[in-house]
Amino acid sequence: MMKYSDFGLTNTRATFADAIRRHYAVPAFNFYNMETLQAILSAARDTHSPVILAVSESALKYMGGNMLMGMIRGADIHPDERITLHLDHGGSFDACRTALELGFSSVMIDASKLPFDENVELSRRVAELAHKYDASVEAELGTISGIEDENTFSDHSSYTNPADVIKFVNATGIDSLAIAIGTSHGAYKRKNENEELRLDILDEIAKQLPEFPLVLHGASSIPQNFVKTIDAFGGKMSGALGIDPHQLRAATEMNICKINVDSDSRLAFTAGVRETLAQHPEMFNPRDFLKPARQNIYDNCIDEIKNIMGSDNKL
Repeated sequence: MMKYSDFGLTNTRATFADAIRRHYAVPAFNFYNMETLQAILSAARDTHSPVILAVSESALKYMGGNMLMGMIRGADIHPDERITLHLDHGGSFDACRTALELGFSSVMIDASKLPFDENVELSRRVAELAHKYDASVEAELGTISGIEDENTFSDHSSYTNPADVIKFVNATGIDSLAIAIGTSHGAYKRKNENEELRLDILDEIAKQLPEFPLVLHGASSIPQNFVKTIDAFGGKMSGALGIDPHQLRAATEMNICKINVDSDSRLAFTAGVRETLAQHPEMFNPRDFLKPARQNIYDNCIDEIKNIMGSDNKL
């Protein structure tokens, strides 16, 4: 069994403490193949930003555990880069255990659909296990709506109750808490541009848990240039709308030290492939149309690291 330190990975504890102290968020970018991993790592390295490599259960299944860890080893990661390999939305104790045994340095147990006491118990068990690996643990309180991968997270959102957070954190022993303040999974996060995050709820939670790491899921900003490109070359993404980047940046001033981004990278990748193949119908070498897709993700990660996360030059 490999330790995450054998891959040069780190857990999130020191990084999150620094993020809270210096008011930035660590980007958690999801990846699912070599090109997405390359783009994310290059962007983080070129901006001197810590980064969390997020892997959903379905992405882990798609890549295969051994193949995934082979790519991580091939990335030649050094601990000073503060790179974390994180299981995103682990749905069970066994899923988290599998990730830890592979060499993940952080796991999320998402038991937010369960009643409070059951959420506490499952999150506590995962935290107890993960800490034996010196891995960090994230859990979720409140419900975030939306659809992503094969997962329907919920048909509706329920905001995190600030009155519950101290009890939950103390009872579980987790290292960070994902909260629900109006974000959602997928590309259709808002019905209109007037919908805003409940930063008032975040403020109350931060007062209850001073200096404790808080996390936003479903926080992609859905860059409209990618939406327009996809639509222009045969796609159907009109109406896709994300979270206001200014609100995300404001959240980093209130203990939000990890912001998850997945849909933005998917849009960037898809836009690159669609545009390239439409403009070059004779092209059939995958390397040729994957390069611009990878470049799109790289460019978008650079932009979000600098202008949303504020995590550039933090190493």
